[in-house]
Amino acid sequence: METEIFDKETILDLMVNFIPLGIILFFFGVYSIYAPWGFDLLPSGQMYGIMGIMFVALLILTYISAKAIAGDEKRAAVYPQGQAGLDGAKTVDEIEHGIEADEAGAEPESAAAEADETAGSDAESETAESTKSE
Repeated sequence: METEIFDKETILDLMVNFIPLGIILFFFGVYSIYAPWGFDLLPSGQMYGIMGIMFVALLILTYISAKAIAGDEKRAAVYPQGQAGLDGAKTVDEIEHGIEADEAGAEPESAAAEADETAGSDAESETAESTKSE
C-alpha cells in the first residue's frame, strides 16, 4: 500500500496546524486591505514580519510533521484511534483485509468460531440423547 505524504489521515492529523496557518493568512490579508491604524513602515513592517516569520515557521513544521507521520505509518503498525494500547487490538491493515475477505465471500473468524461452538454443542446434545435412550 503506497502512502503519500499528504493522504487523508495525515491531513486530518495536521489540521491543528492548518487552522493557525489560515488564521495568519486571514489577518495578513485583512491588514493588507484595511489598515485601521494607518500604514507606517516601522510598525507595519514589524507586524508583517512577525506574521510572515510565524507563517513560514509553521509551514515548515507542518511539512516536517507530515513527513514524520507518513514515514511512521510505513514503518510501524497503525491502529484505529484509541486502540493502540488495548490487548488484542487489530491493526488497520488487518481490519481492511478482514473486510476484503468478507466481500470475497470468506467466512469471518468470529462467524467460524461461532459455527464451531454451535457444532460442538449439537454433538454434545446428540451424545447426551443417545446415552439417555440406552
